[in-house]
Amino acid sequence: MSLRMNLDNIAVVLHRPRYPENIGAAARSACNMGISRLIVVDPRECDLTRVHKMATHFAADLVEAMEEYENLETALAPFQYVVGTTARLGSRRPAVPKPRKIAETLISISQHNRIALLFGPENRGLTNAELSFCHALVNIPTAGFASLNLAQAVMVLCYEVFLASREDTGTLTPRLSTRRELEDMYGQLTETLIHINFINPENPDYWMGHVKIHDVFLRLKSSSSLTLQKISHFWMDTNE
Repeated sequence: MSLRMNLDNIAVVLHRPRYPENIGAAARSACNMGISRLIVVDPRECDLTRVHKMATHFAADLVEAMEEYENLETALAPFQYVVGTTARLGSRRPAVPKPRKIAETLISISQHNRIALLFGPENRGLTNAELSFCHALVNIPTAGFASLNLAQAVMVLCYEVFLASREDTGTLTPRLSTRRELEDMYGQLTETLIHINFINPENPDYWMGHVKIHDVFLRLKSSSSLTLQKISHFWMDTNE
């Protein structure tokens, strides 16, 4: 079966951008690469005159249709797959693939799932807490100075996604759970684990993170993959 990237299911999400010009330039980059959805979360300033100036008339429609949210959790709730960008690497940000590799992965996922390409604020990037919303992380390699302009980072990642839209792949990823569905599941799971005294009720968020419950479910590619056997193996592994 031949598949190509479904660009209609790709969105660029800018979290707390600081400058309207960067929003406009990011919109232009997305539009250049065939991505027609732009989401802005809690911008410090969003002067549309300055946004349009950098977006130019070419991306005016994208700016007019731009969605704005107050918080990241709400913005990402409808998405089944979130890719977070990071310049910093470390123990909390392991095995970060390059843009071309992640773009190849997204071809099959994009067929039946909405994908968010998430970019952090210009001054600090995404925090570990914000990256916890992501299913995958991507790092743009540089010659030494790792800090890229926001619109440059958007262009690099969108370019690789666009190239992947011109390639064929034979695999297919089924429809995944949205962020909202996952958070509802985590909430119910937390209540259950507290009820059976598996985690400390005084600080459940710490214990849920300590045993990496979020991570194991993100690694399960489809909601239909949550079999009793896999879940039981997970609990046995975390209690050894």
